[in-house]
Amino acid sequence: MAAPDPITVEVIHNYYLSAAREMERNLMRTSYTTIVYEIRDFGLGIYDKNYRMLAESPGLAIFTCGNDYGLEQSVEFIGRDNLEPGDLILTSYPYWSSAHPMDVLATSPIFYKDELIGFTAIKQHWIDLGQKEAGYMLDSTDVFQEGLIMPAMKLYRAGVRNQEIVNLIEFNSRIPDRVIGDMNAQISACRTGERRVAELAERFGLDTLLQSIEAILDHGERLSLSRLAELPNGTWEAEDYVDDDGINRDQLLKLKCKVTVSDDEFIVDWRGSEPTTEGPMNLPIGLTRGVSGLAFKGVTSPDYPANAGHYRPLRVITEEGTMMHAVSPSPTFTIWAALLAPEVILKALAQGMPDKVPACSGGDIFDVMGLGVHPETGIPWLEATNEAIGFGAFEGNDGEDGIMHLSEPGCRNNPVEVLETKGPWIIENYGYRQDSGGPGTYRGGVGVTRTYHFRHDSQALAVVKRTKSPPWGMNGGKDGSPGFVTIWPETERERTNGALHEKDLKDGDVIINASGGGGGWGNPFNREPKQVLEDVVNDFVSLESARRDYGVVIDEETLTVDEGATAALRAG
Repeated sequence: MAAPDPITVEVIHNYYLSAAREMERNLMRTSYTTIVYEIRDFGLGIYDKNYRMLAESPGLAIFTCGNDYGLEQSVEFIGRDNLEPGDLILTSYPYWSSAHPMDVLATSPIFYKDELIGFTAIKQHWIDLGQKEAGYMLDSTDVFQEGLIMPAMKLYRAGVRNQEIVNLIEFNSRIPDRVIGDMNAQISACRTGERRVAELAERFGLDTLLQSIEAILDHGERLSLSRLAELPNGTWEAEDYVDDDGINRDQLLKLKCKVTVSDDEFIVDWRGSEPTTEGPMNLPIGLTRGVSGLAFKGVTSPDYPANAGHYRPLRVITEEGTMMHAVSPSPTFTIWAALLAPEVILKALAQGMPDKVPACSGGDIFDVMGLGVHPETGIPWLEATNEAIGFGAFEGNDGEDGIMHLSEPGCRNNPVEVLETKGPWIIENYGYRQDSGGPGTYRGGVGVTRTYHFRHDSQALAVVKRTKSPPWGMNGGKDGSPGFVTIWPETERERTNGALHEKDLKDGDVIINASGGGGGWGNPFNREPKQVLEDVVNDFVSLESARRDYGVVIDEETLTVDEGATAALRAG
């Protein structure tokens, strides 16, 4: 049979992309919890029979990029010969699923006329699976404290639901109605992908479809290689630090990587990073590959929908039994090292290509969770917030202000209006955090501040792990301001720190969550005074910072630049 023409290949490729987006819409429409339908804490894709991703619709991009590992491990555990049409597999075993046990991976085989032709895969956060404490784990010391562990097992066998597995999940959750509801949404989205791919095979024929898949992946590889050839060759090293592992609160955790770029390969070597941590900061290997893939995609082909072909030039090296390659039974729940890891790669690359990568972002999701029993309904409530941060500046542009972290390009924060209807708290203010962006010729993006006023007995968690190391600037730009969390502000009990789990909040207690700003790029004294004035007018920069950091004197009454005083200050 003749190879399909390029137009047919592109039509089939876009059909796959459309099918992935339809899976996403189905998932969001039918899910029960805001962490799925508002925050979009999931990653989904469609794969061929060899576990190669053909299309994705990411929320958390590091999920989708790591799902191929979990998909392969799950299928190999079940056995390819044991798969039947209508099967659906669940796993929460973190060393396979590439996250923590509450990020459950669902996958289903796709058959056409009894021939296996591909898979769907969706990983999403389940709000409770019987972990030792409700909400989020900050201090687990082994995987057996982190929730129900499901090895790869068939929830559906040949289309028949195994109610015993459903019962097991239901009886291991504090909020079973919402967990089962989200599970059903996940299943429904997988079935959508199955139908669409089977329709595609019926429409174009299996031979044409399989040849087109190879063409799609080969094109992805050619695109990455062409971009690699435009980058400087070399080897660079960098390191950065996570606040702590949740147990040893005074110990910074080192993330170290060595990046080697050649015309045909991009190697990320994580050896030399922190050994296995006592607390839950360890990353499964699939997740480490995912975060490495995110950085690689960002510097090679960010403008093109991802498929497995794009990642062929990428090679990831780890050392088994370390923070970057967790093995059982090491705890994995607080996977926040995965958020900082892509920027360690960028920090290394900045030494050889400072014009092609940005300064460090605010560096964290800065997630506050509220939970308890709702006084009006008498049922448990749990809501996450997913705060925005400032992005790092880069040559030619300021960093974006108040935007989702780079690990979650498809995610959103939880709106004030939604949060206040779901839990007994009031959001007293929400806005940009002045002076948090690093000064520079191009200013780092500013973070945000949100204040939570609790109106009933509750618990609160702050999942924050970049408050001790400043977001680094580049090429003479200054560091951004790291974030912080303050509990009981303006009282005798006021405490400012990063991660926290406060189990005894009362009516009237307050938490302030302030996210980090991005690093600046270039000498701040080279920034145009009119740009500094605009930042002051917009409350991104204070009058004091304008004078101190940028050498720009602004009249407080008229809000105009004093050009003479500015010239003298900058000359001095």
